[in-house]
Amino acid sequence: MPRGRYSLHDPHDHTPLAEEHFHCAPGPSGWRYVSQLTTPSGDHRGSVDLALDELGRPIRLELHAAGWQVRGAALDGVTWVRTDPTGTDAAEGNARAHAFTGTSPAFLIATTRLLRLTPSGPATRVRLVAFTDPVLAPRTVDQSWALLKREAHGTDNGPLTVDEYQVTAMDTGEQHLVHIAGDVVLAAPGIELEDLDSPPSVLP
Repeated sequence: MPRGRYSLHDPHDHTPLAEEHFHCAPGPSGWRYVSQLTTPSGDHRGSVDLALDELGRPIRLELHAAGWQVRGAALDGVTWVRTDPTGTDAAEGNARAHAFTGTSPAFLIATTRLLRLTPSGPATRVRLVAFTDPVLAPRTVDQSWALLKREAHGTDNGPLTVDEYQVTAMDTGEQHLVHIAGDVVLAAPGIELEDLDSPPSVLP
């Protein structure tokens, strides 16, 4: 069960946004990721709880940020309920999308689990509902993912397989790289792995 800490920053001007203290693990039904977020000054900022089934579909998502809450799952596409900080206004949403995304590294792992790409295979298009900071506003985005290469790197704990993905935003054509080992993001725009106390899980 990997445990560690990511630092999140603005990918454009590198302003520090948060630190995400996480643990994740494969289970009998799929994979689960739980994290707590703190501001650069150390205040509580929010949390992420994401569970996937064996096919990589989100069977439960719970996000908290700035008093807002989102609960969602794969149902008729994806369905979610977003509640305001007062707890009195809950709005349900639904989209013909494959899964969810957001600023947490958990969503990058989840997308790779859903797509199950092969090296040098064709790029695959995916529609996702993104919950944007700071109020978890939903927005539908289309992306294209391709697994460029898979390389084994020697470590003290044996070889570590690292996948390099190219992600393209379909609306702007903007591209970026994501490096993932097992169920841990090693590097991505706005994300840096700062601390990891056990090796990534090897996902089937």
